Amino acid sequence: MNIETQFTDVVRLIREAQAKAMRTVNTQLIDLYWNIGEYISERVQSQQWGQSVVIELSRYLQETEPDLKGFSDKNLWRMKQFYECYREQAKLSSVMREISWTHNLVILSRAKTIEEKEFYLRLCARERFSVRELERQFNSGTFERTMLGTQNSHQ
Repeated sequence: MNIETQFTDVVRLIREAQAKAMRTVNTQLIDLYWNIGEYISERVQSQQWGQSVVIELSRYLQETEPDLKGFSDKNLWRMKQFYECYREQAKLSSVMREISWTHNLVILSRAKTIEEKEFYLRLCARERFSVRELERQFNSGTFERTMLGTQNSHQ
C-alpha cells in the first residue's frame, strides 16, 4: 500500500466520522425541537399559554441567551406544529430525525396530507436530497405522479 492510499484512507475515516457527528447533532436538534413543540402544545391545550406567551418566551430567550439562535416566536410555533403533526405517527418518528430541520419544515409546509408527508420524508432520507432538490421534487409533483403511477399499475 503506497503512502497516498494510506493518507486517503485517513481522510475517508475523518469524513465518515464528521458525517456521523453531523447526523447525531441533527438527531439531537430534531429531538429538542420535538420536545419544545410538545411543551408548548401541552401549555396551549391546557389554556395556560397563548400566542403572547410564546412571543414572551422568544423574547426571553433572545435577551437572556443571546447566543441561542433559531428560537423566534415563528420557529417556536413551527416546533409546536411539527409535534402536533407527527405525534400520532410513530412509524415516522425515526425517519423525520434523519433529515434536517429545514427539510422537515419544507415537508411540513408543502405536503397536504400525512401520506404525502410520509412519502417526502422517506424519499428525502433515502435519497439524501438537498433542500433545493426537495423543493424541486415538490414543484414537479413527484408525489402525485408516483400515486397516479401506482393507481394505474393496480388497475
